[in-house]
Amino acid sequence: MKKKMPALVPARDTTVDLLVVGSGTGMAAALAAHERGLSALVVEKTGYVGGSTARSGGAFWIPGNAVLSDTGPQAVADAGAYLDAVVGDSAPAERGRAYLEHGAAAVDMLRRTTPMRFFWAKGYSDYHPEEPGGRPEGRTCECRPFNASVLGGERPRLRPGVMEAPVPMPVTGADYKWMNLVARKPLKALPRIFARAALGIGGMLIGRDYLAGGQALAAGMFAGVLRAGIPVWTETALARLLHDDGRVTGAVLRQGDREVTVRARRGVVLAAGGFDHDIEARHKFQSPRLGEYSLGSEGNTGDGILAGQELGAGTALLDQAWWFPAFAPVPGGAPAVLLAERSLPGSFIVDRTGKRFLNEATDYMSFGQEILARERAGTPVEEMWLVFDQRYRDSYILAGRCFPRQPLPESWYRAGIAHKSDDLGALAQAMGVPADSFQDTFQQFNDCAAAGRDTAFGRGDSAYDRYYGDPTIGPNPNLAPLRRAPYYAVKVVLSDLGTCGGLVADEHARVLREDGAVVEGLYAIGNTAANAFGTSYPGAGATIGQGVVYGYIAALHAAGASS
Repeated sequence: MKKKMPALVPARDTTVDLLVVGSGTGMAAALAAHERGLSALVVEKTGYVGGSTARSGGAFWIPGNAVLSDTGPQAVADAGAYLDAVVGDSAPAERGRAYLEHGAAAVDMLRRTTPMRFFWAKGYSDYHPEEPGGRPEGRTCECRPFNASVLGGERPRLRPGVMEAPVPMPVTGADYKWMNLVARKPLKALPRIFARAALGIGGMLIGRDYLAGGQALAAGMFAGVLRAGIPVWTETALARLLHDDGRVTGAVLRQGDREVTVRARRGVVLAAGGFDHDIEARHKFQSPRLGEYSLGSEGNTGDGILAGQELGAGTALLDQAWWFPAFAPVPGGAPAVLLAERSLPGSFIVDRTGKRFLNEATDYMSFGQEILARERAGTPVEEMWLVFDQRYRDSYILAGRCFPRQPLPESWYRAGIAHKSDDLGALAQAMGVPADSFQDTFQQFNDCAAAGRDTAFGRGDSAYDRYYGDPTIGPNPNLAPLRRAPYYAVKVVLSDLGTCGGLVADEHARVLREDGAVVEGLYAIGNTAANAFGTSYPGAGATIGQGVVYGYIAALHAAGASS
């Protein structure tokens, strides 16, 4: 039974120390401000609390924090070398240094101010582990399954996740890796499945509501916010910023057909996400070929970025997003992200020419960047298809919903986003790719897979590739020949977790004007700010990590603890 939403908290004219616009990682800024003795207010454009954080995997990549085994000055120094290698000059070095300097303290703050408990997802490799300072064992952490019933009457206001499990079952990212291999490694996967099902169903029977992933992280921060007495106004949009003599002093907010004024003595934190769902801006800055496939919160239409620009703020990296390949949706549906599916043996991806064009198992941001690079070079991918055989279908979960040996949904075939055939030529025709080219690619891939080495694109060479591979397959857990008919093809589109270009901010999260001068009293964090990691994605949870850490940094600066 769906729980009734609590009554809308009416917006009103008021004054606070720190106004936070956006209720994803913006809640971390509010919690840090409250701990420093500041009064805070969180406002959210949509009817739900949690932003894109609640729709994410919920991991965070924050080197040197106490949850990891690798802490202390040397751990931070190694992470600094890694960021130098992968970020280069695509972002200001001082942004990365501030991130590492304050990361551990930001995680400690969450541990003090919320009921959450975290764990290290050991083995979830950094995305570029072969670079100096890279860690094959990874630096990614997650929230343990969280009992959202502590939210009480506010529980219905928590933003729903992207996918709902058929039974109450909190699945962490670390669980997902093994659950996906249930048919191949049952002794490893089944205990996790039974444990999570027992926790979810057992919890429900005693009035507990366990969540995992981004849902857990958002619920945990929301619980901390409620416990601290920090008000959260939903359905309250940013209309415009207020400023006096060059300093931001608050904002005019719109709730329904009313406008209210909130004065902010210490400043305004813009944590309103990127411009994920402003398709006109995305076509302008990124690609006219992009569809409306973003997985970010529907409220992310660039409001914070535009408000900053109205005051002369500079922008950077507007061509960038946290790209993520996904299965094409059926009409009226949503895309389903391709994570392990791209890495598992017995599959490959082709473009409109019927040829492979990249290492399918590469990190998802690099995947999208390769597609856009080809477009700029005049050789657009146009269409993509994940091709696999019956052994693959019998072995792995697909799109989070098709269990091993389960037929693909008939709706996929009707929509033309899936095809099946015993004949490669017929499969090529159904995909609309040249048959000769596709059959050549098929044979070349099988030859490489049989030898255990992808000589074309290096699939399986990186520890990151191998994390989502199949350890029962050797010598390369990412490669196996396609030999069992029928053969399948499912259409792939370029989705994303949100844009990551936005307002230029400094090491204190302060927004900068186009000439480099500080917009006093204005901070930008998360996807409202230009990515602190430039054009790179260092590891799983880097997007949430920088939202949390820079939320903490912004609160410290607003409280006068840094300058």
